[in-house]
Order: sequence, then structure tokens, then C-alpha cells
Amino acid sequence: MVIIREVHIMSSIYKKAFESRDIPLNISHFLDHFIMLIFAKAAYDSAIFFGISYAEIILYGTFGLILFGAAAPVAAFLAEYYSRRLLLIIFPLGMGFSSIFAGMSQNLTHLAVSLSLIGLFASIYHPVGIAMLMKNRVNLGFRLGLNGVWGNMGVAFAPLVTGLLILLGNWRLAFVVPGCVCLLFGLWLIFSRYDEERISEKTSNRTNSDGFSVNWKRAMLSLVLLTVAGGFTFGALTFLIPRYFEIYLSGISENIAITGMLAAAIYGIASFSQIISGWVIDRREYKGVLIFIGLGQILFIYAAAQTENLMLIITMLFGMAFVFGQIPIGDAIMSAHIPDKYRSQFLSVKFLLNLCIGATILPLTSILLRTGYELNFLFLILSIVPILVIFGALILPKISH
Repeated sequence: MVIIREVHIMSSIYKKAFESRDIPLNISHFLDHFIMLIFAKAAYDSAIFFGISYAEIILYGTFGLILFGAAAPVAAFLAEYYSRRLLLIIFPLGMGFSSIFAGMSQNLTHLAVSLSLIGLFASIYHPVGIAMLMKNRVNLGFRLGLNGVWGNMGVAFAPLVTGLLILLGNWRLAFVVPGCVCLLFGLWLIFSRYDEERISEKTSNRTNSDGFSVNWKRAMLSLVLLTVAGGFTFGALTFLIPRYFEIYLSGISENIAITGMLAAAIYGIASFSQIISGWVIDRREYKGVLIFIGLGQILFIYAAAQTENLMLIITMLFGMAFVFGQIPIGDAIMSAHIPDKYRSQFLSVKFLLNLCIGATILPLTSILLRTGYELNFLFLILSIVPILVIFGALILPKISH
């Protein structure tokens, strides 16, 4: 009976989540990660077009990834000075035009500027959209998990759709078509009645106070460790898995569309772990969940570095599930300790740290490849990073539900 009751509650919440005004935020999260990861799959083909190596061309995407995090505080400031809704509208329009501009690149400088502009406009979503989502704390863990799934479906569909568009046309088409979709979504937002302030006044509850928690400084120190670990691991895996599969799934397929489809399947299936972890933290203490997630990341990322073909797919699926499962917990910690008035600023710093650390994976990968190391060596390094997740969990103060 208890299981039936929990399933009924889950299905009820899930239905409400899709009927709610979170939908524009969820779609925005999908597009944010989708557009940012087009280059991850298109880099190899664009390198051939421009006559340089893969190790060389990925450096041209570094500044865009840095801006993805570094411009977040600016986005947070503008959102508070003007309005969050205005920034939410600018975000897809800017990404759309920048992506189309990237598809029309005539030289490497043009491509680098385009990728940088994509990162600049993509930086808007996390400090603005997540703050809008957190305004209502009802079932927050679950809703953060669901929003995370939308974002990571963007991660999942990026290599799949990009690979198909490259096969149907070329790497240019892979940028232009999604760019047009972003523009259409931006126009829809302009004419929609989405009003975060009006909705939040009706739906927020009294747990959304105006004060910091007693142990908020210790919680933020814990969050820094989680963010450093999560930013590097998430950034590395989401960027490198498509290329990693092209190399280490040779016994299954070397076709760019099939390896892209397998990478998409890994991202898509694993991303649902966010709903599970979000549901669990609505009911359980965060500390134990984080320790479990950290240990899982260490085990399966290390295993992925040692395997190929079918076993690689299995270990990578579990490794990504543990990586994705960590995501909603960090935002829930923020919501529990920081009042809404300051969340955009704190979120912007969090994502600045997260995404800038994630951006270091490109120069690091380039250096390792140029000096003769293989990609699986980088995965060995990644398996050590989740130790920080465990340390962060140990110093996290108790959070009451």
C-alpha cells in the first residue's frame, strides 16, 4: 500500500509538472545545453573542413565555454536590474542568431567569435531560469530534477541530431537548423503570458523566507566542493563522450550517426537519475545521498576508462547516471540556505565556478593529446575528482524538510 501511495504521489506531481508554468523554463534548459554541445559533435568535421586537427580546433571553443560561466554574474545583475523574464527572452534569440552565424563561418576566427557568442547568451539561463524555478519551493527537489532532465535531454539530443544533420548535409547545417528553432522559441516567449513574478506570489510557500540559514556559510563551502567536482566531471563527460565512443566502440560501430545515437542514449537514459535523486532529497537528508553518488562516480568512471565496446556502454551509462544525479542536490542546497532575493547572485557565482572549471577540459584534452596520451587516460583522472563530492557531503550541515 505504501508503494502504491508513493507511485500515485509521483504520478500526480509529474502530471502537475508538465501542466505547470515550469514548461518555458524546462524548454529553455533543453535548448541551452543542446546549442552549447553542437560543437562537441561537429568539431571533428569542421576540423577537416578547415584543414586542422581535432586537438587544434577544440581550442576555438574554449572561450565560449568560459563565457558560459563567466558571463553568468552579468546576466544575474541584468535580470535583477531589469527583469528575469526579459533576460529569458533575450537568451534564445541571442543563441539562435549566434548559432546561425557559426554555421556561416568562413574562417576559424569567424567560428571562434560565433562559439563565444553562443556561450555568452547561453550563460543567461542558469542564474536566471533556475532562480525563477526556485521561487516556488513546493516539491522543489522533484521539479529541479525534472528541469535537469530537460537540460540533459538537450545534452542527449545534441550529438544525435548533430550527427544526423552532418550526414544529411554538413557541419554548417548542424548549427543553422537548431539556431532557427531557438529563434522560433524566442518569438513564442515574447507573445506568451509567462509571468514569473505573478505566478510565484501565488505558488510560493512560507518556507521561502527572506533570511539566510544559520549554517549557510558552511553549506556554501560544501557547495563549492560539489560545484568544482561536478563542473569538471560533467563538462568533461558531456563534451568528450561522443568522440570517446567513436574511438572505443570500434567493435560495435565507427559510423558517426550510430556513435552519436549511442551517446544520446547514454545521456538521455542517465539523465532520469535526476528525478530519482530529486525525489529522494525531498524526503531524505542530503549527506548520505551525496556520499553514495560520489562513490558511484569513482567506481563507474574508473571502470569506463578500462573497458571498450559493450562494457564501455554499460559502465558509462551508470557513471553518467551518478553524475546527473548530483545536479539537483546542489540547487536544493542553495534554495535551503539562501533567500530568493540573493539567489540569482549566488547562482551566478555557482555557475561561473561550475562552467569555467568545465571549460578547462578543452585545453587539458588538447595538451594530453598533443603529448601522446589517449582519451582513456583523461577518464582515469576524472575518476579521482569525485572525492571532492564526498568531502563536500561530510561538511554539509543537516537540512530539515
